[in-house]
Amino acid sequence: MLTRPPAVAGHFYPHSATALQQQVNHWLDDDNAALTHTAASESTQQGKIKALIVPHAGYMYSGSVAAEAYRALRQQASRIRKVILIGPSHRFAFKGCALPACHYFETPLGKVPIDIQSVEKLREIDDIEVSDKVHAQEHSLEVQLPFLQSCLHDFTLLPLLTSNVSPAVVARAIDPLWQSDDCLLVISSDLSHFHAYSDATRIDHHTCSLIESYQATLTPEQACGATGINTLLLLAKQKGYPLIRNTLINSGDTAIGDKERVVGYVSYIISAPQ
Repeated sequence: MLTRPPAVAGHFYPHSATALQQQVNHWLDDDNAALTHTAASESTQQGKIKALIVPHAGYMYSGSVAAEAYRALRQQASRIRKVILIGPSHRFAFKGCALPACHYFETPLGKVPIDIQSVEKLREIDDIEVSDKVHAQEHSLEVQLPFLQSCLHDFTLLPLLTSNVSPAVVARAIDPLWQSDDCLLVISSDLSHFHAYSDATRIDHHTCSLIESYQATLTPEQACGATGINTLLLLAKQKGYPLIRNTLINSGDTAIGDKERVVGYVSYIISAPQ
C-alpha cells in the first residue's frame, strides 16, 4: 500500500475538503478566540517552536484547543520541513512502537509524504516495527494532519504509534532526528477519560502541574498519550526548552458535551530559547 487513506474523515472531522478547510481556517484565523492565551502566543516570538502537545478527539470537542497551539506554527512555517508525530495506539497492543510502510498519509486536504529515509533508519531499532495494519484505522495521528497541512508548506511526516514501550527508548530513537533545525515534534494526547466534570478538572490540573515541572511520570489514566508526553518531557528537560500551556478544558466545557463523563484536552508549545 503506497497511500494510507483517511480512516476517520466524516467522523472525527469533516469529509468534505471544503468544509474541513473552512473549519480549520476559522480556528486558526480567529485571533480573538475565547481560549487564546496571550502569554503562550508571546512566547513563540522568543524562540523556535520545537514541539507541540495537542489533543486528538473529534474536532467538535477539541479542534479549537489544538488550533491554539497550531496557530503559532504559521509564523515559522518556512523553517519546518520535517514533522515527527507521536500518538498512542488505540486499537492494537504490542511491544514497542510502530511506523508505517506506506509512502503517504492522505486526508481530504491531500497527501502528506512519509519520511522514508527516517523510517529505514528507525526500523533497525529493536523496539520499532513497521506495520501498515497498526496505522490503518488509528485516529490519534490522522486528526493532526489537516492542521499541519494548513499551517506548514512542504513537509515530510514520521508517524510513530506507541504501545508497550519506555519513553526513554522513544527519546533515544527520535532525538538525533529532532535535533535538526527544520524538525518539529508533535505529541498527540488527550488527558483523563470519563470522570465527572469536577473530578476530571482536579485530575487534569494535577497532570498539567506534572507536565510543567517536567516530571516524566504520567500514566495512561492521566493522559492516553502518556508515553509521548513523557518522551517529550525527558528531551525538553535535558535541553532546557521552556514549555507554555495554551489551553486546558474538557468536553464538558463544549456546547455538545455533558458533565457526567468528560475527557480532558490541553495544548502546549515548547520552544528553543534564542
